[in-house]
Amino acid sequence: MAAALGRLDAAAREPVTPDTLAEWQARDASGRPRPTVRDLRAGGSFEVSEVAVPGPAGGPDVTLVSARPAGLGGPLPLLYYLHGGGMVAGNAWSVLPRVLREWALPLGLAVVSAEYRLAPRARYPEPLEDCYAGLLWTLAHAGELGVDPDRFVIGGKSAGGGLAAALALLVRDRSGPQALGQLLLSPMLDDRGATFSTRQMSGTGAWGPVSNATAWQALLGERRGAADLPPYAAPARATDLSGLPAAYVEVGSAEIFRDEGVAYANAIWRAGGQAELHVWPGACHGFDGLAPHAALTRDAREARTRWLRRLLARPGG
Repeated sequence: MAAALGRLDAAAREPVTPDTLAEWQARDASGRPRPTVRDLRAGGSFEVSEVAVPGPAGGPDVTLVSARPAGLGGPLPLLYYLHGGGMVAGNAWSVLPRVLREWALPLGLAVVSAEYRLAPRARYPEPLEDCYAGLLWTLAHAGELGVDPDRFVIGGKSAGGGLAAALALLVRDRSGPQALGQLLLSPMLDDRGATFSTRQMSGTGAWGPVSNATAWQALLGERRGAADLPPYAAPARATDLSGLPAAYVEVGSAEIFRDEGVAYANAIWRAGGQAELHVWPGACHGFDGLAPHAALTRDAREARTRWLRRLLARPGG
C-alpha cells in the first residue's frame, strides 16, 4: 500500500477544500473513465441498457444502468449498486466494469447502477431520494429487467457505501421492500469527523479529514454537525439499527473511515442484527483501486464474493 501511495502525484494528495472543490470536480469528471453501453457489453459478455426513470417528487428523472451476464435465463438476483466519490464526484458507469467482472459473472448477478445527483448542486436528501426512487422503479419493473424482486442486495463504496446504509434505513422506516443484505465498502457514515481514526490517519492517503469535511459540507450545508441531523443524512447518527438486512462492512486499518465503520458494525450486532466486519491491515481508503494486484486486494475481493455467495445461498436468498 505504501508503494502504491508513493506513486500518487502531488495533485492527488492535495486536500479538497471549499475553494478548490469546483476545480477538483471538473478535473475528476474529465479524468474519470465513463464507458459507453457498448464498452460495458464487453464484446457480448453482458446485456446492458440505460433507462431514465421517474425521480422523487419534484425532482428530475434518475438514470439507471442495468447490466447482466448475457445468455442467463430466468430472473437473476440483483445488486443495486451506488458509486463512490465523496458525494461530490463519480458516475454510475465507471464502477461497472469491475463490478460486472468480479460479481456479476461469477455469481450470476444482475446489476443496476444509479446515477444520483451530486453535491453541492444537490443537497441532502436529494441524492438519497434519487437512489430510493431508482430502487423502487427497478423492483416494480423486475419482470422486464429479468431480476427477482425478492432477492436483491444494496451495495456501494465510500459515499456509495454511506448511501447504501442510509437507503437500508430509509427502506426499513418506510416499510419498503426488504433487501437480503447491504454491502458497505469503506462507507462514508459520519459527518462529525470526530473519530480517533480521522485524526490518526490524517495525511496517510488520498482522502483525509479536510476533503471529508468539504464533502459533508457540500452535502449538508449548515446542517453538518447539527445535533438533530437525521440518520438518513449520516447513518452513524442512527440510534436504532434493528430490523436491517445483513451487512458486510469493510474498512482499512489505515483510513479515516475505519472507526466509524467498526462502530456501525458493532451497533448492528448490539441491535441483534447480522454483520460481517473486515478491517484490512495496512489498507488505506480506495486501496483496491490503488493497488489492484496486491495480495491484500485479492484477499478483500475474495472475502466480498464469498459473503455475497453465502447470502444468496441462504433459504429465501
